[in-house]
Parts: sequence; structure tokens; C-alpha cells
Amino acid sequence: MTVRIITDSVSDIPEAVAAELGITVVPLNVVFDAVTYRDGVDITTDEFYEILAKNRELPTTSTPSPQICAEFYDRLAKGADGILVITIGRKLSATSESALKAVGIMKGECRVEVIASELAMMAEGLIVIAAAKAASRGADLDELVKLTRRNVSRVGIRIAFDILEYLEKGGRIGKAQALMGSMLGINPVLGIKDGEVFPFARERSRAKAIDQLYNFAVSYSKIEEMAVEDATTPDETDAFVERLGAIYPKERIYRSKVSPVIGTNVGPRVVGVAVLGDK
Repeated sequence: MTVRIITDSVSDIPEAVAAELGITVVPLNVVFDAVTYRDGVDITTDEFYEILAKNRELPTTSTPSPQICAEFYDRLAKGADGILVITIGRKLSATSESALKAVGIMKGECRVEVIASELAMMAEGLIVIAAAKAASRGADLDELVKLTRRNVSRVGIRIAFDILEYLEKGGRIGKAQALMGSMLGINPVLGIKDGEVFPFARERSRAKAIDQLYNFAVSYSKIEEMAVEDATTPDETDAFVERLGAIYPKERIYRSKVSPVIGTNVGPRVVGVAVLGDK
């Protein structure tokens, strides 16, 4: 039984991990000054923030077309018994819609299941990784669909920001809109649930915001997978991973960079921790 796993680039799965587990990543697009870059293909996170610092206008983003998605399906359908596509949440992006439409226009004959994770960043990534590991052990498509749907409710993410300006401009602020009136001197901590960004805490210092991320991770009684990611603060993230080593083997913590498309909405100096497990 061979089931292929596909996700989108906003899952933030490290390239080496995707290669090792046979995960295919479909890039979203980020557009600077009418120039389109494929997320993680034509532009890296470091390159993205270099350009962002020089541009006054916030870049725009776009989803892959159904035709592009169908091309990926057709390529993977050869020799496969099924394809599982795990996407960003439907309220956060139209990527899931493109992925669904692609099923109807693909040329190959292969069963394809599309699941919107209702998450993003490595919260989505951990769900994809768990599915890929199960697929490598021989799980069939029905088993993988069941596992993935279960894991959607078992993943959580917390993200520490300096400012919410990018989320506000990008229209992805969701329920965190209530924070905008009192953001001066505040380090917000947000989460993602049911496809929406929501406010979790407001701290007066960066250190206390990182404490919130740590306390969130500690709240799990059983941790199966953990990931930490940042945009432009690797030293801070290194220290955070060391601290997390007290509750989870640090060598098993996935280290990731925030993708350019996500970076458009979160800005620099963002740090996130995602956990797959049980409270």
C-alpha cells in the first residue's frame, strides 16, 4: 500500500524533513512589486525579510491554482494507491478550495482525499509529519484520513509577536482584532483554533511572552511531536529549545523557519511553538 502525502508551503515543514518522509510540498506565492515568488522555491525566509525591509508596501500572497495542484496529483498518482492532501485552514486561505477543485480536473486515476487542517505553520506541519510517518509504516488512505482528522484536535500552537500590524494589514487577525486598541508596549501571544487566529495573552515584555509559549508546551501531559519556529531570531529560538529540553528531548524538537507567505502576515521577530499530543 503506497499513499502519497501532499501539503502546502505554509505548513513550514523543514525541507530535509519533507525529503526524508517523502512529503510533497506545493508552494503558495508571495508577490513583491508585481514579481511573483514561489514560497520556499524562489525565495527563502531570509531573502523575504531582506526585501520586506526595503519595501514600504506589504507584499501580497496567492494560492496555487487548481491546475497547479492537479499537476502535482498526476505526478504522484503514478504507482500510488492513494493521495492524502493536508492544507492550511479554510478560513485562513483558499488553498483548500484549490486542492479540492484539482481532484476534479486531474488526469490520473487515483483516489485523493483533501483535509483542511484548520491550522497553519508547524501546527499544520506536525499533522502532516504524523500522517507521513504512518504512511511509511504501511497505513492505507482510510487509516490516514482517520488519523489526520483525529490529530487536528490534538495539535495546538502559540505564537509570540512584537506587533500585530502585519496580521491586521493582511486581514488574518480574526478574533485578535480586540487587541488592536491596546497594543502599545504589549507583546501579544496568539493561537490558532478552528481556522481563526485568537488572542491568548498580552504581556509587557518579550521574556514573559516566551514564558507563555513554554507554559503552553508544559500543559501537555503527553507530547508526541513538538516544533519551534522563528522568522529572524534564531539565537532566541536556540535558547527556547534548550529550555524546552527540560520537558521533551530537544534533539526531537523540529526547528523550522516561518515561510514567506506566513511571514507576510506575521512580520519579523515572531516565535512559535506547536505541540501534537494530549492535555
